[in-house]
Amino acid sequence: MHAIGSKARPSSVRAAFVTLAIAVWHHRLMPGASQHHLSPRERSGLVRLRRVRDRMDREFALPLSVEELARGVNMSAGHLSRRFKLAYGESPYSYLMTRRVERAMALLRGSDLSVTDVCFEVGCSSLGSFSTKFTELVGVPPSVYREQQELATAGMPACVAKRVSRPASRAVRRAGRQVVRNREAPARNAALE
Repeated sequence: MHAIGSKARPSSVRAAFVTLAIAVWHHRLMPGASQHHLSPRERSGLVRLRRVRDRMDREFALPLSVEELARGVNMSAGHLSRRFKLAYGESPYSYLMTRRVERAMALLRGSDLSVTDVCFEVGCSSLGSFSTKFTELVGVPPSVYREQQELATAGMPACVAKRVSRPASRAVRRAGRQVVRNREAPARNAALE
């Protein structure tokens, strides 16, 4: 610990932050485990999941498959899907489609591209699947969204328009169970909160 008023070295502050972040993720992925110890294997698993998520954020417009993402981090597709869903509350495919829909929303607000062109621009290969997923996440079809947003965000700065028009975190009921959308899964251990 540093005394009050002393200057902490940036590298030590960063190291402390990284350690804390890993401990938090550790509890999300492995409830009931000790918060003071992460094995190298557990730490590696957390890093690999973050790499997959970062890659989807960067390369959302490319044709990505769960198998390809899993190969990139030396996991099987099934293991990646299970661990990703446990950590983030949704499957890798669902997360990728959410990123694509968010980018499509920005394109629909700020460009004159047709809905079909937007669909292909964000990496979707089927207009029907894109429209269905867009409607599921946003609540209205892409063409209706464009019409509504032209009126709703007129005169707003782009950063504010992006924030207010982002798909809301919401829970969806499927087959009698609650599915969390667009946010990280809550910690399972109540003692952690």
